[in-house]
Amino acid sequence: MTVPATGKPGGWARARRWTAKGLLGLLALLLILVIAGALYEGWQRHRATQLFQPTGRLIDIGGRRIHIDCRGTGSPTIILESGLGSGGSVDWARVHDALARHSRTCAYDRAGIMWSDPKPGPQNAVAVAEDLHATLAAAEIEGPLVLAGHSIGGPYTRVYTGRYGDQVAGLVMVDPSHPDQVARLGRAIKANVDPTQVAWMVRIANALSWTGIVRLMTGGDVPNMPKDASAKIAAYTSGSIRGAGAELEGFRLTLDQARAVRSFGDRPLIILTAMAPHTPAQLKGLNLTPQVGARMKQAWKTLHTEMVAMSSRGSQQIVPDSGHYIQIDRPDVVIAAVEQVVNAVRADGARQPDRQTGERR
Repeated sequence: MTVPATGKPGGWARARRWTAKGLLGLLALLLILVIAGALYEGWQRHRATQLFQPTGRLIDIGGRRIHIDCRGTGSPTIILESGLGSGGSVDWARVHDALARHSRTCAYDRAGIMWSDPKPGPQNAVAVAEDLHATLAAAEIEGPLVLAGHSIGGPYTRVYTGRYGDQVAGLVMVDPSHPDQVARLGRAIKANVDPTQVAWMVRIANALSWTGIVRLMTGGDVPNMPKDASAKIAAYTSGSIRGAGAELEGFRLTLDQARAVRSFGDRPLIILTAMAPHTPAQLKGLNLTPQVGARMKQAWKTLHTEMVAMSSRGSQQIVPDSGHYIQIDRPDVVIAAVEQVVNAVRADGARQPDRQTGERR
């Protein structure tokens, strides 16, 4: 009978030595890959600062700098508030210049996004409003303002209006988040739609961003976005993930803070609702059937319809051929809505609304 090699005298010892050598080889290879990834990430971050410098101004707000890019002239000043993600001010690339031909238009990056310095801890709507207010004051930008907020930018502009309403003359909400969306959408489709359930993944991605893995996984063009804008977002995503993660951590508090603001008075308000059906890829990612996806869309539309009542001059516009990023898919619709509100403010004589009631003096 043949005895296996490992059964011979010294066989087990030789097997252990080969196993140890194999493990050491794998560890050495992993270490080389990590070092190479870290060097690649460091070089790419340096390269990003050379290729894509801030397009606007870096405003000091007390030891931190916020990037704000203002273009054009005229009153009221339009403030573009981006949604949750890494694009920041660049998310408005398809509408910024067009709006600037109508009135001064400023897009900015919240803390830790794109060119703005990060800050410790979770973000929330009150903190965002305070940063924006400090930025506008330091940049000598006064009211009247027209706030245009996308997605979570809706609650951010809502809270800003509640705190600094003497500056705000009108609002446009681009497929905005609703304070009750987690519970209401969850009931509609019988599933958990709380985005904070993936916060742990963002924390891990942020912790590993120095290795280059985030950059490798998130590169590529953004559909319908100009190539130079996509390149800017990709160049800074591995750093911006920290700011986006902080906002995700504070998402529930943000919705609670927005819920406390119940009225916009008589300020002109337009809410744009994206109603393009979910794509097959989106349905698969959400684990929804087409029928349940349609029910989710209708619940989303209803939430927006209810928000219209926050202003005595509110209206809703359905965008049937756009996904969530209406400013990218249908920039013409966003441009027209913002210009409509700007024109309404000008017709009002740009009179300042009362801080508490929102009624015109």
